[in-house]
Formats: sequence, C-alpha cells, structure tokens
Amino acid sequence: MRIAIVVARFNDFVTGRLLTGAREALNEAGLGDADVEVLHVPGAFEIPFAAEAVAATGRIDGVVCLGCLIKGATPHFEYISSACAHGIMAAQSKTGVPMAFGVLTTNSAEEALERAVAGPGNKGREAAEATIEMARLRAMLSGVRA
Repeated sequence: MRIAIVVARFNDFVTGRLLTGAREALNEAGLGDADVEVLHVPGAFEIPFAAEAVAATGRIDGVVCLGCLIKGATPHFEYISSACAHGIMAAQSKTGVPMAFGVLTTNSAEEALERAVAGPGNKGREAAEATIEMARLRAMLSGVRA
C-alpha cells in the first residue's frame, strides 16, 4: 500500500504535529518511508489540488489531507473551510482514491493544539487510520490487494 500525505504549511505549529501523528499511525500499520509520500502545500485552500494531482498519478492508494484553519474576525475562515472540504470530496470522487479530511477547523489556536496532541487523540493519526481503512475497503471492493 502507498499513501500520500498532503499537509499545509500554514499554521505549521499545528500541522507539523498532525503530520507526526499521521506518520506514526502509518508506521504502526507497517508502512515505511518508501510507502509514504509527503507533499507540502502553502495552505488548506491548496490541499484539494495536490490531493487530486497525486491521486491521479495512479501510484497512491489513499491520501491523508492535513491542515489547520483557525477562525478569525472575517468570513475568510468559512470560505476556505468550505472550499477545502468540498474540494477534497470532489477530488476523491473524481479519482476514486480515498482521501481523509484531517483539516482542523477551530475557533482558537488552543483548540487546534488540543486536537494535535501526541497519541490516539491526534487528528492526523485519525485521518491516517481512516485512509488506510478506506484504501483497504476500496481494494476489497475492486478485488485488488492493498
């Protein structure tokens, strides 16, 4: 099985921790560095493009999408959150490659950090686990081993 992780650099004090959690989960599932491709993008808005592009190569069984949006005083948060969520859904529908939504949408930096703690509560870890499960399901339904 090959998994891609698309991670936003914006709010990297959180996304770096999500990436660590995702890598730990993938490692525990038996996936090493050769099985995991990490793509860094500027922010959450760019995640769907990169996720779709890497999935379209045909060399990936699933994509873990990681980002962090923290609500501010303007409607920008709502626009980016919505665009990111809809973009990831469209990308997985178009390519047929499962993509997990590990993009935090929080009211504060403190809320974001609570979701990026080490261990089982890390949302990056949860997204990686979901990606593995869905890649296996896709493989089973298509009769292909993942």
